[in-house]
Amino acid sequence: MATYRALRLIEQNAPLVEQDQPIPELAAGEALVHIQAAGICRSDVHYLQGNPRLPPLPRTLGHEVAGVVEAVGPNPPAGIVEGLRVGIHYQTSCGTCRYCLAGNDQFCVSGQMVGNTRDGGYAEKIVVPARNLVAIPDGVAIEHAAVMMCSSATSFHALSKTRFQPRERVAIFGLGGLGQSAVQLALAGGAATVYAVDVNPAKAALAAHYGAIPVAGGPDAVEAILSDSGGVDVALELVGLSLTMSQAVAVLGPQGRAAAVGLSEEPFSIDAYEDLVLREAEIIGVSDHLASELGPLLEIAARGDLDLSRVVSKQVPLEAGPVNQVLDDLAAFGDEVRTVIVPFAPE
Repeated sequence: MATYRALRLIEQNAPLVEQDQPIPELAAGEALVHIQAAGICRSDVHYLQGNPRLPPLPRTLGHEVAGVVEAVGPNPPAGIVEGLRVGIHYQTSCGTCRYCLAGNDQFCVSGQMVGNTRDGGYAEKIVVPARNLVAIPDGVAIEHAAVMMCSSATSFHALSKTRFQPRERVAIFGLGGLGQSAVQLALAGGAATVYAVDVNPAKAALAAHYGAIPVAGGPDAVEAILSDSGGVDVALELVGLSLTMSQAVAVLGPQGRAAAVGLSEEPFSIDAYEDLVLREAEIIGVSDHLASELGPLLEIAARGDLDLSRVVSKQVPLEAGPVNQVLDDLAAFGDEVRTVIVPFAPE
């Protein structure tokens, strides 16, 4: 049987291991994609560390995936053909349950997640439902499209969930892959001002390059934003820390909306009257994104309003050593914004 190389999580808190995996026969509605790029997301660090814990191991990580269609099974969706450049929507869904019919496919009762409950993109190939593939427009680099399948899409969804409108003021806490996309998407959507908060000066400088006002992360961030804005309309918490979640609420003005996006099991406290009731403020949970959002997101990139050329700051080959080092650096909150695994990339 033909095989492909994959980097696998064999046990929690241990380095990924290279293994050969069999290429299965394609069922109706499935597609085999030759992977050209796979982003390394902070969520992968959480999975490796066991918080949240993955289903039974081993598992191939990687949910930011793009490549070229290599083969399709019987009855593929219209337009899905061999040779097509595609991004992969990482949430598989049935299309028929009440959540899918309502357009909320991330809550599908039988859904799975690529790189979590099913094998992901730290590999040469991947088999997914063909309905999860979205064509990449000309002019969008395939390594950028891979990152858009998670970090950009989640930021896009978060802004949508907050009901963000043009001329509103926005604060973004955390300037990794999600945060740099959020800065650009908010400005492309007509934000009056975007405050970009991070403890890493290099990441704050990159956000400033895209047009944001950089704010040093830490205890003084709230006062810096309030003194300049009087309170923002939308705040996105993209880190997953109790401090930054509390700060995202604290910087809100009247009828402001704070989105909790970062993965965390840390509790945080609020004063229900001062923080919410008095201001009619809201805290909104954000889970993943929708398949229907990927096409419009890629079109934003195609017209030049979302540029990830500086966000994708490093490329590594599909080899255990370099990938494990990136995961270690990411866990330590290093300077790299987004690293992408690509075939034959230099170390």
